[in-house]
Amino acid sequence: MSRDRDELRRLHFINALFAHLTGHDLYLANQIKGAIAFSLAELETQTTAHPEFAQKYDAAFNAAAAELLAKLFRHLPRHGFFHWDASLTLASATPLFTRAEIMAGLKHLAPYRESTLLVTNLRPALLPPTRRATPRRKRDYAEAIASIQDLAAARTARSANLHLLFL
Repeated sequence: MSRDRDELRRLHFINALFAHLTGHDLYLANQIKGAIAFSLAELETQTTAHPEFAQKYDAAFNAAAAELLAKLFRHLPRHGFFHWDASLTLASATPLFTRAEIMAGLKHLAPYRESTLLVTNLRPALLPPTRRATPRRKRDYAEAIASIQDLAAARTARSANLHLLFL
């Protein structure tokens, strides 16, 4: 049952992430999901044998989807793209570093009328799956999302269309 739920969650994730490409067609989203899963076939086999690898598989799936999205946007010269992975270092998800990274991304995206800012692994960086989700950690996560949204709204030109995605 859990495996089916994970597959459905991944399908909706891909459908939302690539909506501009699929037009919210679940059949096309399923094909993209299948291609990503095929590239991770060995890890998926290991996950079947060792269910404790499920988080590792999810992280690899999200990374592969983000990489595919980055490749797609590289071929669209009029569309800006910036990806920030909050789990790169232990300090990445702290408010100071978050602000610096998002500001760097917004500066990179400033020349584009249409752009996408992708933030990955913010939740696991602030709410580690191996630790308890305390009220303070939940509050820090909610505040991080709110500050990124506020910063993006304040630092993006009114004429620009910025897509802010959190994975």
